[in-house]
Amino acid sequence: QVQLVESGGGAVQAGGSLRLSCAASGYTFSTGCIGWFRQAPGKAREGVAAFDANGSTGYKDSVKGRFTISKDHSKNTLYLQMNNLRPEDTGIYYCAADLRRNACGLHLGRYRFWGQGTQVTVSS
Repeated sequence: QVQLVESGGGAVQAGGSLRLSCAASGYTFSTGCIGWFRQAPGKAREGVAAFDANGSTGYKDSVKGRFTISKDHSKNTLYLQMNNLRPEDTGIYYCAADLRRNACGLHLGRYRFWGQGTQVTVSS
């Protein structure tokens, strides 16, 4: 069965960096879409960065130039490098994947499988 396990969250001050990891198992890692989403307290979950099946990437406007999504096929792992973090980046970060679609972008409804999330807290 498909499993997505996030790690790497923590508490940092504004301007700091974190790297999140998502270990994927139970399917061929190169299949479909995979991406990062986040949910701040009291707010709706939103897309942060994602890969489509053809390797193209998409980013939320507010993270462009600060966050970088990457993946290591040899480790079946997705990463999110987050630099110059801001308090508004605080939230639970989730990894999500879909195995049937080739183009998912940052649309939550297109992702079938979700991890449990990892907390990121950025203080000012």
